[in-house]
Amino acid sequence: MNGTNANTGKWLSDIDHLRQSITDILTTPLGTRVMRRDYGSRLFELIDAPMNSETVMELYVATAQALNQWEPRFQVSQVKASSATPGQITLDLVGIYVPTGQPVSLSGIKVS
Repeated sequence: MNGTNANTGKWLSDIDHLRQSITDILTTPLGTRVMRRDYGSRLFELIDAPMNSETVMELYVATAQALNQWEPRFQVSQVKASSATPGQITLDLVGIYVPTGQPVSLSGIKVS
């Protein structure tokens, strides 16, 4: 899939477009898109919660659910929080880029 960079307007394709799409999904709070209220993720409900094992597990589940629903080009196999501070979490994702079957690792996806 091809598209344009949301920040620069330049052309994006393949893994770069996938990264942008995943970031958009995970950083969009549920209920905020007009005409598509179920688009996005629950991560905003969770990033201010205490970072204990229960919250981290919920973050992983919310990430996987959102990506499984909204990004058919990426099959999630692992979600890891590389850092978490109040109001912000950085995720590292591992999975398969479905169009090519290629394993892919996307690190440093920030949700705040």
